[in-house]
Parts: sequence; C-alpha cells; structure tokens
Amino acid sequence: MSAPLTLGPAREVPLSAVNPVAQLAAIAVLTVVLLVSGDLVTPSVVLAAELALLPAAGLTTPRAILRRTWPLLLSAAGVAWVNVAFGTLDGAAAWLSGATWGLRVIALALPGVLLVASTDPVRLADALTLHWRVSTRFAYGALAALRLVPLLATEWQTIRLARRARGVDAGASPVARVRLFAGTAFALLVGAIRRGSRLATAMDARGFDSGVPRSNARGSVLHRRDAWFVAGAVAACVLAVTLSVQTGHWSPILG
Repeated sequence: MSAPLTLGPAREVPLSAVNPVAQLAAIAVLTVVLLVSGDLVTPSVVLAAELALLPAAGLTTPRAILRRTWPLLLSAAGVAWVNVAFGTLDGAAAWLSGATWGLRVIALALPGVLLVASTDPVRLADALTLHWRVSTRFAYGALAALRLVPLLATEWQTIRLARRARGVDAGASPVARVRLFAGTAFALLVGAIRRGSRLATAMDARGFDSGVPRSNARGSVLHRRDAWFVAGAVAACVLAVTLSVQTGHWSPILG
C-alpha cells in the first residue's frame, strides 16, 4: 500500500497570487455546473481548463501530479468501474456512462487539489474570516487541522518503518497487505484523535474560544485579478455547456 497523500505547506507559485476566496468562488461555480450536467462533453471541457492550471499550481512533473492526485484517480476509476459493472446499461453505453461519471469525479475534485497545492492555510484562514466573515473558531480550527496533515503523513511512515523493524511484513500476500494497511491506519487514527484532543485543549487555554473579537495582522486583499479568475471559471462553464448543447449531448441530471 502507498503512503497517504501528503499535502505539505503550499509554496509560492503563480496561482498563489489569486486570493483563496476567489478560488473557492470559482470552485463553487464549477461544482454547480458539474453537478447539474450529466453528459460527457461538459466535464471534459471543464477538466481541460483545470488541467491547464496545473503548471500555475506548481505541478509540472508527472510525479508531482501523481503524488497529489492518486487518491482522486483511484476513486474516479472505482466510480467508473461500478457504473460499468453494476449499471443498467450494456456495451458501449455502459462504458460511456462510466467514463462520464469518472470524469465528473476528477473535474469536481481537481480544483481542490489546485487550491491546496497553491494556497498557504494561513492565507486561507485569513481570507475566510475577513471576506466571508467565517467564525474564527472554525477558520483557525481548520487551519490547525491542515497544519497537522504533514505530521500525520510523517507518522504514517514512522509506524510502517517501526513495524518493518519488528519483522511485521506483508510479503507478497494481498490479504496480508490489506490487514497491515488497516492496522496502520487504525494506529494512525488513534494517534490523530489523541493529538487533536490535546491541540483543542491547548487552543482553548490560549483563548481561541474566548468570544473576544480578533484583529488580523496579515490582512487579505481582493484584487482585480481575483475577479478575472472567477470570470474565467464562469467562461469555462459557459463554453462547456454551450459545446454540450450545440453537439446535442447536453443531458441535465435534474431533467
């Protein structure tokens, strides 16, 4: 089994210049269109636009892209296989339906990967509290959780290496690999719960839940480029729906 996805602190890349709330607004627009559409053309066009942003998010090599997206690709493949194997359609129609659902999963989740890869969690928390008036308790709790993700990934590796040093190895048995993965995941879960409880107590002790209005030292400013970014997401959706309608493939879910 592979190690869990490692987020790590986002480094400065071209997409980092876009305010996090602008990225979230663009994600909301894409999500609505992808949830409504039920054809293959719409998610294909949207996904092409998202793939064009990979270099701007610092994902320029196949290894970097795979490291960030392998859980997403695995999930999309699973969704496609379920639709082919257990759907009511047969033959080419079943494969078309599976491909459509798989592409929708990737197109829905890939913007989140771009956001995480290009946005520092501190900037995200600042933007949410200043522009969207999100509760500071929620924003900084989410920030603390994101900061713990790299630590959990490191702990996963530590648990695996410790078990290997004790002679616990799955060998070539797939069943043993699954059991070893489940045991490691359970140990990581227990450790995460304990660490989260200690962190919550420490944050309460430092007054994070005092209810006192907080100032912001760093600030968060919306620029014209942020509006252009959201407009680009809207334009990509309009283009995707237009091409779908013009080619006769448009098939809204609600319809």
